[in-house]
Amino acid sequence: MAVTPPRIARLSLTTADPARAAEFYVRALDFERVGTCRCGGAAFAALLGVEGGATATTLRLGGQEITLLAFATPGQPYPAGSAADDLWFQHIAIVVSDMAAAYARLRAVPGWSAISAGGPQRLPAASGGVVAFKFRDPEGHPLELLSFPPERVPPLWSRPASDGLFLGIDHSAITVAATARSLDLYEGGLGLSRRSHSVNSGPEQERLDNVTAPRVRVTGLRWADAPPPYVELLCYEEPRRPRAPLAPRSNDVAATRLEIDAIDLDAVLPRLPSARPPASVQLDDGRRAVRIRDPDGHDLLLFTA
Repeated sequence: MAVTPPRIARLSLTTADPARAAEFYVRALDFERVGTCRCGGAAFAALLGVEGGATATTLRLGGQEITLLAFATPGQPYPAGSAADDLWFQHIAIVVSDMAAAYARLRAVPGWSAISAGGPQRLPAASGGVVAFKFRDPEGHPLELLSFPPERVPPLWSRPASDGLFLGIDHSAITVAATARSLDLYEGGLGLSRRSHSVNSGPEQERLDNVTAPRVRVTGLRWADAPPPYVELLCYEEPRRPRAPLAPRSNDVAATRLEIDAIDLDAVLPRLPSARPPASVQLDDGRRAVRIRDPDGHDLLLFTA
């Protein structure tokens, strides 16, 4: 019997206003509504640490999905004044077929705010040669539009699931304090492999991140044979400033979760760099699940096959 490899099944965002959030993703970015369901019960509360349940609205773009999770017990809004090098930063990178057209489409929809200064930025070849633009949805969640140079389009995006303007989600990028420490979890514990690496700096990166004189180490991670979305670690080696993890509660709007399927918990949990591995929760569908935090407070939900 074939063994299903681990994969990121979806990205889960906490929202205070699911109807408004869904409308933005549909109008501005061409996501499609998949459905809405009610989540609750003892297992859900034990897994996410919040009583009262939530409403989950699932959206799809190409072959990837996100879930907008609205808790019955609201949490805190996204922290005001957040920057791209804050440790709670986690963006969703959306691949587009035409950056100029995608940016014009975004600009026609109100409610979002720019992170990048001066519009889309073309990075140097040493940084991948991509064109990118970072912004926030109406509640503050960071997003990125991403266009690959014609000669360096990954095979998946040269034959995308969608033939439209917005093609799908390539990765979720998280800001980390120390690459090696994060790799202890993502590579050593969870079994991801490094697929790319660069050190990005210069005026284009400064405008993209709206961070003064950044030097950011970018490490791409994936499981072998797994489809996107993938994971990127963003370690800002410059500028040097204190960066305390936020570690939001599940019902805080800054909480973003990687939902990872087909994890062998019995094998993985003992490998995690933690003195006390978390206990698993038995779900109503028969799967087991565990919620863990990475060294900088980013949430991961691990599910058995």
